[in-house]
Amino acid sequence: MKYESITVKPISPHIGAEIGNIDLTRPLTDQEVKELRAAFIEYQVIFFRDQKISFEDQIRAAEYFGSLGKHVGVNTISKTTDNPLVRKFHYDETSKQISGENFHSDQSCAAIPPLGSMLYNHTVPPHGGGDTMFASMYAAYDALSPRMKVYLEGLTATHDGTRVFGPGTPISSHPVIVRHPESGKKLIYVNTDFTSHINELPRLEGERVLKFLVDHCNKPEWTCRFRWEPHSIAFWDNRCSHHKAIWDYWPNVRSGFRVQVEGREAPVAG
Repeated sequence: MKYESITVKPISPHIGAEIGNIDLTRPLTDQEVKELRAAFIEYQVIFFRDQKISFEDQIRAAEYFGSLGKHVGVNTISKTTDNPLVRKFHYDETSKQISGENFHSDQSCAAIPPLGSMLYNHTVPPHGGGDTMFASMYAAYDALSPRMKVYLEGLTATHDGTRVFGPGTPISSHPVIVRHPESGKKLIYVNTDFTSHINELPRLEGERVLKFLVDHCNKPEWTCRFRWEPHSIAFWDNRCSHHKAIWDYWPNVRSGFRVQVEGREAPVAG
């Protein structure tokens, strides 16, 4: 797509682009929304700098992509705020753990996982630290051998939310290979945190195949690494990407807020 109202700067060969010439503290024009949606689908995660947004601004920006929802986890490290749609992600010298230290897709344990997540960080560690990595599951799928692609077709896997968020969190089954509902591209849909086993395979075979897939999905060749600055935003497509938070900044502070866009359908086999 030709971008006319915004600027789009890719930051790696497979995933991620920085968006410029846009102000998320105000309502967007129809053309800006159209181009922003196109960039989101094309690059899987989009980044913004110097956006001093309020809760209302963040909610308005995310709602251009769909209705907002709530976290499905029972016990979470992130906290609620006075707005039920906004969660607080704050880590400092008292933190014992942070959210998302393994590559994962947010809440893939849900029957209909979130479409996307938008994280705004107003405070970041000095001298770097606290980067987030993103991985393209399109690129991971494309790199599989033809024989492996055929082998994986038709398999499903269990995504168990209790592994991360405790009893009462959803457990769901999704295809191992899915097709993105908007781009039409195939991708791998398993991840470190939530995927417990492949349903149709004997235990040992399933364990080995799942380990191979997780290791394959985590390869650095299809990742990008976003360095946060104060008042930056990352907005990622959970349907086709993984992300991982790097906790290398203790005892410094990294603090911000996240909203999530609700999914519209369960993952569909590719």
